[in-house]
Amino acid sequence: MATTIHPTAIVEPGVQLGAAVEIGPFAYVGGTAVIGDGTRLHHHASVEGNTVLGKNCEVFPHANVGGKTQDLKYKGGNPGLRIGDRNVFRENVTVHTATNDGDMTRIGDGNTLLAGSHVAHDCNLGNGIIMSNGVVLAGHVTIEDYVVIGGYGGVHQFGRVGAYAMLAAYAKLVRDLPPFFIADGVPATVRAFNKVGLERHGYAPEQLDRVKQIFRTLYRDGLNHTQALEKLATHPQAGSPEFVQMLEFAQKSQRGFAASGSDRSA
Repeated sequence: MATTIHPTAIVEPGVQLGAAVEIGPFAYVGGTAVIGDGTRLHHHASVEGNTVLGKNCEVFPHANVGGKTQDLKYKGGNPGLRIGDRNVFRENVTVHTATNDGDMTRIGDGNTLLAGSHVAHDCNLGNGIIMSNGVVLAGHVTIEDYVVIGGYGGVHQFGRVGAYAMLAAYAKLVRDLPPFFIADGVPATVRAFNKVGLERHGYAPEQLDRVKQIFRTLYRDGLNHTQALEKLATHPQAGSPEFVQMLEFAQKSQRGFAASGSDRSA
């Protein structure tokens, strides 16, 4: 299939388009943007700046991908945005480039960002993430693989959300949400482990049991953060993938873990 550009679309000279790209009515592609094979821009969508957008992505009306950072510390240069394959950016989504010259905002593969969501400068998103309508990520946020964020949830600057975690709708995350867990509230607190989500991703009963043990150690045994992590590190199953993943997440955490919520069911 040949690349098609609607007569009303604007594609600037510095742009590179792959095979079978579709640029819809009144869409705009500018700067030095690179658009991968099979990617579609709907009407009034825009991709600009130092942006590489991968293969088979879809950008819906009035989404802006690659816009200039909103960070007031921006001093010029050529920061950029790097996006993998099979990503969907629904209506009015905004994804900004990094702030400092040569730095990149990064998004992996197979993510879905629903209407009105925002990814700020210098964020780093993994794979298979679902962000519902109106989700806001501040600058330098890291979202690991297969995270789900409910509508209008927000993550503080430099925050981190671990793989397979879920942040509930309208939640305000001011500390880090460890992998496997569910957080809710303002500020967000950890309520349970994400049993249903893990089952959907094929976690076996013995894996779920290890996650439950981790959850109880961190949030139900009355230990402080340091004590809980020491207990996990010396646990008989400390070498299992789930324990290793949690301990590695703790080493990377800059803001500390979100506190425990009041739900005692898990």
